[in-house]
Amino acid sequence: MSTASHQTWMQRNKMTVTPLLFLLPGVLFFVVYVISPIFQSFNISLYRWDGLGEARYIGLDNYRELVGDRAFETSLWNNLKWLVLYLLAIPLGLAIALFLNQTVMGIRLYKSLFFFPFVLSQVVVGLVFSWFYLPREGLLNAVLGVVGLGPVNVLGDPGLATYGIIAAGLWPQTAYCMILYLTGLNAVDPEQIEAGRLDGAKGWRMLWHVVLPQLKPATFIAFVVTIIGALRSFDLISIMTSGGPFGSTRVLSYLMFEKALSEYGFRMGYGSAIAVVLFLIMLVFIGYFLWQMWRDEREARR
Repeated sequence: MSTASHQTWMQRNKMTVTPLLFLLPGVLFFVVYVISPIFQSFNISLYRWDGLGEARYIGLDNYRELVGDRAFETSLWNNLKWLVLYLLAIPLGLAIALFLNQTVMGIRLYKSLFFFPFVLSQVVVGLVFSWFYLPREGLLNAVLGVVGLGPVNVLGDPGLATYGIIAAGLWPQTAYCMILYLTGLNAVDPEQIEAGRLDGAKGWRMLWHVVLPQLKPATFIAFVVTIIGALRSFDLISIMTSGGPFGSTRVLSYLMFEKALSEYGFRMGYGSAIAVVLFLIMLVFIGYFLWQMWRDEREARR
């Protein structure tokens, strides 16, 4: 009797249990390798620890030290610059996707050229732009010389270096956003486009009222990925400037590396405190977008 009732329960809940069983391995990996390290970072940030010896509990002293740390302040401001300017990849990617969605001669070649930066690693991008910015031999100064402008040492100028690295990061990030929007444009309902034309919508009105609402999922993913990329912008800075000149291009992720793992002192607790701040900033932005998307879907169902 119990076996029959058990089989009946399994049959009754088969559509619920089967997806959960498939999701279980992924959820376990996520908990072990993502959620658990987050809580460990919170815990380590409350200690003074060099990674090898005995850890000494110091409470919130690491966070109090952050408040007066000039390097932390510079890194935080640079992260804000990255956040604001890196978001330019989204409208740029949309504009390129709209262009590549047209049927014009040579469109496959154009798609390959715009897609090319996406397959390059960040290390390669950093090296290419480092050569591009070279004070004497670089292509940038060669072009500036043609139009009569003097040479510019982008990566050697504390006021320009951060913007030069952001420009390098925008190249592959724009390509990524372009791919997202190209995929979204393939799913746009042609009947809504035709209905918009019958109502007299053209150009910007068609884009704003008909196309963009259907691209909301792609826009959401583009925002989340771009924000995460801006906040963990480590590779390009390490390759192009190593945080210089004079620490002017540091961001929180690079400062965390310097404090916790480089020759500056193996301060695991202090590095973890920086990681916690970076995580909380990321959580605020991504949490806001998730809440916005959930609210839009709830309103759409009404």
